[in-house]
Amino acid sequence: MWGPHAEASPFRHLVTPGSYTMYVAMTNFGPPRLGHAIPIWVYHRGMPVSVNAQAVHPRKLAAVRREVAPGAVGSVWGPALGKVWEFLRSQPGLRTDGHNIFLYHHPKQPGAPIPCDFGVEVTRTFETAGEVYATETPGGEAAVAVHRGPYNRMNEAHDAIGKWMAANRREPAGLSWEIYGDPTPDPADTETTVVYLLK
Repeated sequence: MWGPHAEASPFRHLVTPGSYTMYVAMTNFGPPRLGHAIPIWVYHRGMPVSVNAQAVHPRKLAAVRREVAPGAVGSVWGPALGKVWEFLRSQPGLRTDGHNIFLYHHPKQPGAPIPCDFGVEVTRTFETAGEVYATETPGGEAAVAVHRGPYNRMNEAHDAIGKWMAANRREPAGLSWEIYGDPTPDPADTETTVVYLLK
């Protein structure tokens, strides 16, 4: 299982497996699943993490890219995102209420550095300024989970998506991203949406 916050390999999480409940739901996504019932596996460990497939649309970002060793996102994102916010403060109207979004380009080699775009959602494209450039998350069908709780438990959502893909015989398309909700006084109430593009 791939995850940008994994300590050992970007394709494995060192977590204790949880339990699963299977639901049957109708999907309207394209062939061959059109109009067919498929199993939806909901992952439970501590706070439940529900995973579902849905259509996602591109989100425009102002971002700074870094090559990050597996497990090192926590020590790299701050300075990179700081450059983005410094740029946005000089560009009135470019950002309204957009969220911080981290876009991960999955490496093909286990243990290889992960190209990460540390970004903020913006309203339009713009000219590159220093290290800050315009990019976007992809559109398409994706596996989506909402993590509720502190960031140091976000691996639970990544792991749940990996288990969901295995149970539903789906493959990742090489990109994933995290959409960070507004901070809350109690970290247990903070929401982060984790998205994996599907093939």
